[in-house]
Amino acid sequence: MSVAKLSVSQQNYLRAIWNLGEWSAEPVTTSAVAQTVRLRASTVSDALKKLTEQGLVAHSPYGAIELTERGRALAVEMVRRHRLIETFLVEMLGYRWDQVHAEAEHLEHAASDFMIDRLDDLLGHPARDPHGDPIPARDGSITAPDAVSLSTVPHGARVRVERISDRDSQLLRFFEDNGIGVGVPLDIRSGGPYSGSVEAVLDDGAHSVALGQTATDAVWVSLAGTGP
Repeated sequence: MSVAKLSVSQQNYLRAIWNLGEWSAEPVTTSAVAQTVRLRASTVSDALKKLTEQGLVAHSPYGAIELTERGRALAVEMVRRHRLIETFLVEMLGYRWDQVHAEAEHLEHAASDFMIDRLDDLLGHPARDPHGDPIPARDGSITAPDAVSLSTVPHGARVRVERISDRDSQLLRFFEDNGIGVGVPLDIRSGGPYSGSVEAVLDDGAHSVALGQTATDAVWVSLAGTGP
């Protein structure tokens, strides 16, 4: 089965399930999927039942939602479409990284497999999209960065930004305005007592940004060593 034979809503459900489990070890639930696709839980439950009957999803009532092998292959194909389109919009059309998520969600359903492969060739087979998320290869293989949530990093660590969640466009703009993006090195320091934040130091100490938990939860980093 090709994703072209799925309805737009089915494509959205499969990609949503994949995305929810990509960077989290938490079980994927009906409520989480409903929040992601912005539909009522009852509507999502009915859709999941149909996807289960099609052999694309494994889901028991009140249990975790998992993609079957066939469902995973189709979800990965949708993820590949989405992330290549985002990359094209940024690199070729000059979009900002906070503008591309919603645009790609519209375009990914209309694009043919041939068009997606041509985009991949044009872009030079990029490994990651503008937010640092891995782009599946044509054969479905994925090479994810070795990264952890910034919220788990101890003070004094030196890190490199590997990925920033694209779920909140305003937060993406905040990061961009403060010079935080994929590939940027940061020294992580305490934000002070009772502040509930950390201080991310950029440019060898020339600039720092206070980040609360909403921000640190959205950033994934690789550990580069220990700061001064």
